[in-house]
Amino acid sequence: MSAAPGARTAQTNGRLWGERARDWADIQEGTCRPVYLAAFERMGLLEGMAYLDAGCGAGMAMQIAAGRGARVSGVDAAANLLAIARERVPTGDIHQGELESLPFADHAFDRVTGFNSFQYAGSPAVALGEAKRVAKAGASVVVMTWGEPAGMQAAELVAALKPLLPSPPPGAPGPFALSSEPALRAFATAAGLEVLDVFDVASPWHYPDLPTALRGLRSSGVAARAIAQSGETAVDAAHANALAPFQQPDGSYRIAATFRCLHARA
Repeated sequence: MSAAPGARTAQTNGRLWGERARDWADIQEGTCRPVYLAAFERMGLLEGMAYLDAGCGAGMAMQIAAGRGARVSGVDAAANLLAIARERVPTGDIHQGELESLPFADHAFDRVTGFNSFQYAGSPAVALGEAKRVAKAGASVVVMTWGEPAGMQAAELVAALKPLLPSPPPGAPGPFALSSEPALRAFATAAGLEVLDVFDVASPWHYPDLPTALRGLRSSGVAARAIAQSGETAVDAAHANALAPFQQPDGSYRIAATFRCLHARA
């Protein structure tokens, strides 16, 4: 019997996103830190609350939540990222698994987040439905995705890899599939969530120099796929070319990025 689509996707994503886990944790994951902070403020994450990060990666959001006194849990497909998450949050209840089949009981959590995670699931709709299942009635759920790509500097870095990636299957959703507010609202409503609001968070990317920028950018699962298809030299060259307009006088880089969050009630 073959694996279910969600399992196959989790295996692939776990391998790709875990290839350069330490670079992701040390460099790239922090580019979303302002979004984590804004989301926790908006949803009112308080001491003693049961909190789940679905697609927790290397655990930065869980680490912040634990610092606020929450009881944290997480799930992700990438074993190498989870090893770092367990270092950061040794008291967390952290599992390797699929977003479409969360290893938690019904109505277990006061707060649930999915930071740039649901769109990578084999079935995003099933994954968000699972998030609703494990949330308590009335619990806050936040879904984070990319902001509108038009005019966003970070979107130019994403676009730089497109020629180096395998051709996507017809109709496959792109990285900005949920970026429009109507699409994001419809996604949440279809899962049975009550949409409270949609808000954008500016989260600029900073790198002290080009080698650090390249290490961070090549640590994503998308970059790993491009490297497998076209080679690391080509990926680094594409990133370096896309980064050039954003170099500062001191040799550092600053790239404007915006993420869109949907705040809902289970």
